[in-house]
Amino acid sequence: MKLNSCGIKDLEIWRRAGFIIPGFDRGKIIANAKTRPVWVHFGVGNIFRAFPAVLWQRLLDLCLEDTGIIAAEGYDYEIIDAVFRPRDNLGVSVTLKAGGDIEKTLVASIAEALKLEPLHPDVKRLEEVFRAPSLRLASFTITEKGYSLGRGGEFAPATLADFANGPAKSTSYLGKVTALLHERFRAGKLPIAMVSLDNCSHNGDRLFESVRTFAGKWAEKGLVGPGFPKYVENPESVSFPWTMIDKITPRPDRGVKELLAESGLEDLELVTTGKSTYAAPFVNAEETEYLVVEDRFPNGRPALDRAGVIFTDRETVDKVERMKVCTCLNPLHLSLAIFGCPLRIGKISEAMRDPDLKRLVEIVGRDEGLPVVIDPGIIRPRDFLAEVLEVRFPNPFMPDTPQRIACDISQKMGIRFGETIKTYLSRPDLRIDDLVLIPLSIAGWLRYLLGLDDWGESMEISPDPRRDELEQRLRDVKLGDPGPFHDRVAPILSDAGIFAVDLYRAGLGGRIEGYFAELAAGRGAIRKTLRKYTGSA
Repeated sequence: MKLNSCGIKDLEIWRRAGFIIPGFDRGKIIANAKTRPVWVHFGVGNIFRAFPAVLWQRLLDLCLEDTGIIAAEGYDYEIIDAVFRPRDNLGVSVTLKAGGDIEKTLVASIAEALKLEPLHPDVKRLEEVFRAPSLRLASFTITEKGYSLGRGGEFAPATLADFANGPAKSTSYLGKVTALLHERFRAGKLPIAMVSLDNCSHNGDRLFESVRTFAGKWAEKGLVGPGFPKYVENPESVSFPWTMIDKITPRPDRGVKELLAESGLEDLELVTTGKSTYAAPFVNAEETEYLVVEDRFPNGRPALDRAGVIFTDRETVDKVERMKVCTCLNPLHLSLAIFGCPLRIGKISEAMRDPDLKRLVEIVGRDEGLPVVIDPGIIRPRDFLAEVLEVRFPNPFMPDTPQRIACDISQKMGIRFGETIKTYLSRPDLRIDDLVLIPLSIAGWLRYLLGLDDWGESMEISPDPRRDELEQRLRDVKLGDPGPFHDRVAPILSDAGIFAVDLYRAGLGGRIEGYFAELAAGRGAIRKTLRKYTGSA
């Protein structure tokens, strides 16, 4: 069995091998996407192929839609050449259930896979797509850092170059996207929803601010028509809904590859691109999934509610997003990663079998997180948290790792921990002194940045856009140093660009310094400190 157009001509073979097969005419949905595209998605990573692409396949199977998704990649173009095009944009999604069952789905909902690469012929096709009146939405899974135009109040060099050169010569991700939106403006100010599906607070606003900045700078320089910024800012023309997406999608796993090979599937090589993206012809993910979307679609929206998507108002999305990202899932994941890496724990499920780490996330979630949660009404926070702690994280069949969660921590700290800290400061019924394990996790991150495990051996640090700078600040810290460490950690802990708050002004800086000293006291200090503050000894 080969994963390409020729290899799926006889779908009965796939069905007998245990795959869920598409129930639509793939040739028809590809042809329809050529002439009247409906959905274009930017960011062709694992979460896209395991979740949005599968949602769309459900609508195609129900005959509620008849066009395929157009997938576009604006950062790591190698994925298109290595994974998508050799297999005619087909893929396999493997659902790993907590009870041990697996579900294999042949995903055939992607009609095209294009590179948003400067000067590449695919850009002309994407411009054509954005000029199509039928296009309803453009969605994004480009990670939190994909929306950044710079750092510390300064624009990045690529952003400044795009401001000067205009839409035709843009090279940054959001510059290229805004250039495509300009094509839609020129085609008659056609309406569209620009839908971020990334795990960052008020993700629609993040996307909007970046796009609006480009539109304004280009208009100031006369590089676009004066009406373009107004088009971007008019929600009846261009909307930027808030969303909350939740489905744990680890890197492709070799064990899953072997399982698929046993089913008869060939050519399943795992790929690590030159930009350190992990990809494969298949994706593996958990069964649990949530997608909550603000219902603002000026050109009409697909019936994704029939596939399980919850459409609601902005306030409810905000409550659900804060519940998940700020308290009930992502902070727990991050705490497990921060301590799991130096404790040499290979999987999240293994971390949940570690009494110290299990107790850590129970306290971070139930004792320190839940008090700030506002019940969104559509998902009960206590039930959501219980599912995370009792079903999702302990799932032994999920190959998720602390090392994956540890990627880009500097971009995650503010929303994972900073927002909870700010809420404790703003509410008279909460005491900042009641926070213990969230500050300990922040101190644990500083300890992680030393690049040494709990035995004092060298340990690989996951990629982070601020890694070099942060490691440089801590370069002189050695295990067993008595401190004080204030001069070395204060520039980090006071950086509101990382934590969304100055931790000294919040009353936590000195305490975190003390925790850091305990964690860096020598070999075995991480385990000893965890047991001290979780009470699991």
